[in-house]
Amino acid sequence: MSGTGEEAAGALLVAVDTGKRSQDAVVRSLDELEDLAGTNGFAVKGRVIQRLEQPDGLTFVGSGKLLEIAELAREKEATYLIFDGELTPAQTRGITDAVKIRISDRVNVILSIFADRARTDEGKIQVELAWLRYRLTQLTGRGVELSRLGGGIGTRGPGETKLEQDRRVIRKRMGVLRSQLRRMEGRRERSRALRHRREMITAAIVGYTNAGKSTLLNKLSDAELATGDQLFMTLDPTARRIEIHDGLSLILVDTVGFIRDLPDFLLQAFRATFEEAASADLILLVCDMSDPDAASQIEVVQHQLNDLGAGMLPLIYVLNKMDQVRPDAYHDVMVALRHEDADRIVQVSALTGEGLVQLKERLARFVDETLVEFCAALPYAQAGIVAHAREYGSVTEERYEPEYILLSGRIRRSRIGPILPWIKKS
Repeated sequence: MSGTGEEAAGALLVAVDTGKRSQDAVVRSLDELEDLAGTNGFAVKGRVIQRLEQPDGLTFVGSGKLLEIAELAREKEATYLIFDGELTPAQTRGITDAVKIRISDRVNVILSIFADRARTDEGKIQVELAWLRYRLTQLTGRGVELSRLGGGIGTRGPGETKLEQDRRVIRKRMGVLRSQLRRMEGRRERSRALRHRREMITAAIVGYTNAGKSTLLNKLSDAELATGDQLFMTLDPTARRIEIHDGLSLILVDTVGFIRDLPDFLLQAFRATFEEAASADLILLVCDMSDPDAASQIEVVQHQLNDLGAGMLPLIYVLNKMDQVRPDAYHDVMVALRHEDADRIVQVSALTGEGLVQLKERLARFVDETLVEFCAALPYAQAGIVAHAREYGSVTEERYEPEYILLSGRIRRSRIGPILPWIKKS
């Protein structure tokens, strides 16, 4: 469901405040939903917050309140209600039975954006897989429209209901997509393994959606990735090599933006993409300092990095958009990072270039700390070490003398062990 078109569809945003979050948090969540809706082509006409202990099981906000909201939508010429949450099938049915207005929810809006942003075959498969998982959770006795699934609908088996048939079709298509994705993930894993074996240090650029990750990658690598002041501009991981100094280089990987309350099925669909961060040598956590919710967004990203097994990796906080910094955001972020080493915090503006020299210097230092130069005199009995050096580093000199092999190069510090006993004393 999308509001895209020549004229943006009007929408009302609807949220339930259960009292479990602060009012500021509820408002910030709606602010984010408004950004998501705008990215998806909607024109937000207003918002409604209903206080309830928990969302109503049939109408989300209660039947009386729902009728009020529908009337407000007519007054404001809004043709959609967008709910800040994930509607259950019962709620979807209950709302559409009660009011004649089109509806969507936070998950549906995010999925629509993902579908619009995917460019590579892998990205498109991940999006379709996420859509199918979502559809499967939304299936009720009424069935769903499957004409756009691409897999076609087979004949119904003996005694098979429409609901059972729809589920079978979706699961079959999901199986096909998973097989395709596994093959693509295998290629990605081989590429990552090759980078890791060589002296290619990888830094993953992660952060909340719209933090400026792609703009930062563009500036650091002189590349031209699509950027803009919209959410989820990047869905497909992009890798760029940047030169550091003295022939040393670094691979930068741009990743999908994180967002709070991302459903598990969506995380699973894009897990291989998110795992680009988990396989990196270094994390660059980019934070939007123009956003009043910056400190909370850092917490969301840190939590999701922990879930991916990347929480213990070396990390540099890149405080971006310092040319538009909000004093309150800066205060909150510095309080949140008060226990961090100052060397792990770099303030930049990817747009103006401010602070990028300092960031590159910090990246160069990390590469220097990760790689070590060596010059070794290997006995011929240890000639196998030459292959080790080639596999996990780069060899700059390989000379065969009468009594030994002179081997020079650069290798990951973690792989220097077999070479250490034969290092030449200067």
